[in-house]
Amino acid sequence: MDARLPATMRHVAIDQPGPPDVMHLADAPVPVPREGELLVEVAYAGVNRPDCIQRAGHYPPPADASPILGLEIAGRVAAIGSGVTDWKVGDAVCALTPGGGYAQFCTTPAAWALPPPPGVSLLEAASLPENYFTVWHNVFERGHLANGETFLVHGGSSGIGLTAIQLAKAFGATVFTTVGNDEKARFCRSIGADHVINYREKDFLVEVQATTAKKGVDLVLDMVGGDYVERNLRALALEGRLVCIAFLQGSKVTADWRFIMMKRLTVTGSTMRASPAGRKAAIARALRERVWPLFGEGKLKPVVTRVFPLDQAPAAHALMESSAHIGKIMLKVTNE
Repeated sequence: MDARLPATMRHVAIDQPGPPDVMHLADAPVPVPREGELLVEVAYAGVNRPDCIQRAGHYPPPADASPILGLEIAGRVAAIGSGVTDWKVGDAVCALTPGGGYAQFCTTPAAWALPPPPGVSLLEAASLPENYFTVWHNVFERGHLANGETFLVHGGSSGIGLTAIQLAKAFGATVFTTVGNDEKARFCRSIGADHVINYREKDFLVEVQATTAKKGVDLVLDMVGGDYVERNLRALALEGRLVCIAFLQGSKVTADWRFIMMKRLTVTGSTMRASPAGRKAAIARALRERVWPLFGEGKLKPVVTRVFPLDQAPAAHALMESSAHIGKIMLKVTNE
């Protein structure tokens, strides 16, 4: 390790699972990058719903990962592990992490790291990895969304939702989304959604069937679960695909699975944190080649709604769990 680096760092600690106020600042040793890893001095960290679930005690980190919360960061490379040749100390970087982002320093595999996209600040860059890795893999690699197809994403005003809307539009799809109020509906339309459905006022299944002349959509990205599962199956067209990435209303559901046979549907899903390291490295390469240039072309833009200081992580989690926000919630960790 570079002797100029501090021995300890501030991070968000949790002594026992619970509500947001169990989080507090504490000191810990600065981690040492292993072979193939970067040590990043973190400027900003993204707040994601899996962080809240981990804090509550329901989403333990992998055995070899940091127990500190935080799955995406941006900052500057502070040290380099053996075998890393394509980064140097001082480089600006954003990265998916196995954990540890709510801290002044964080290690992550160099293969999961990317330079900030053209014209994107470190704050904005820190808002990208978790959502873009997740959407690219699930919508395009698992869901096989193609130019000219129709796509429904639930929770359009969330970080995942806004990413999915923009990427789907950039690659030529017609986009449907669901939201909970008129403000969120207006924002989703402004970001590119073709059809926005307020689920508090209208049934998304009825609206999809009416808009598509009962054909249905080619792909659904769902993070709701519960009674949405069967309605998603009904909303799909022949040969349609349902991709599940979360279950906010429960994963144990009752559904009429005949629709899978009758429509020749595909049902799949994934969790990014549990995905193999090599898969995440491949996603990073695909993003760098096919997605990152779209920021410079103005086809994609980050959406950051609120930035909290690191010591206000409890307030950031409370906002996340309220679902009142539009876009990404961020933590400012250190000075850029």
